[in-house]
Amino acid sequence: MSATGDKVFAGSIPQLYDEYLVPLIFEPYAADLAARLRLRPATRLLEIAAGTGAVTRRLAMELPPTVGIVASDLNQAMLDRAQAVGTQRPVTWKQADAMALPFGEREFDIVACQFGAMFFPDKARAFAETRRVLKPGGLFIFNVWDRIADNEFADTVTKAVGEMFPEDPPGFLARTPHGYCDPATISRDLGHGGFPAGPRFSTVTHRSRASSARLPAMAYCEGTPLRNEIEGRRPGSLREATDLAARALETRFGKGPVDGRIQALVVEVTA
Repeated sequence: MSATGDKVFAGSIPQLYDEYLVPLIFEPYAADLAARLRLRPATRLLEIAAGTGAVTRRLAMELPPTVGIVASDLNQAMLDRAQAVGTQRPVTWKQADAMALPFGEREFDIVACQFGAMFFPDKARAFAETRRVLKPGGLFIFNVWDRIADNEFADTVTKAVGEMFPEDPPGFLARTPHGYCDPATISRDLGHGGFPAGPRFSTVTHRSRASSARLPAMAYCEGTPLRNEIEGRRPGSLREATDLAARALETRFGKGPVDGRIQALVVEVTA
């Protein structure tokens, strides 16, 4: 599969993503972003690449009710799942392409994005759109996964599934979620997007825990576009790939509850 398929979150992926991946790896970083924004003065916040709403739910819980929240994503199926789960208080949901945001100039005090920047085909263009809708002095805050070697479950699954297809190993996890973590590259793209000030980077490490190796195997193999790569190479092989990934995780982390390192970068830059 080409990289164009990396943005396809359809079929059963949104539900599996929300049920398995969100508690496995996304929730601690959603809490981190919300905590960084809790005391920052704002009247309107835009979330781009909101996915199934992990950050949206935390923001709705923790930000003052005076802060209006607009949550957007390119994939309507992901937003449908987010809306079905719901939020503690009303937010505005909007299908939107981060590279062509359907908002006016200087509408928002904050733009937030959790693990979405890696999927933007033209990152400088997406950042320019973010800069356009931010008020002067507004904050753009986002996080990206660090290199795959620092994210142990994803690394183990990638290597295991690669053994099924040695001549054409699926590369989604390394290529896209974990493929945009160089601070110099991110700083360059932000500069090309019109952000005059240098970004601030923070490395945030957490532990990813699950009751069994089967859960992260299902999360990565069935709840991400890695599924599309597996099924595209050999139709009907998804169960085999998940089983192989589960065995590899058991070998590395043991049977029963498993615990692996996850690591991300948080980027903050002012318009």
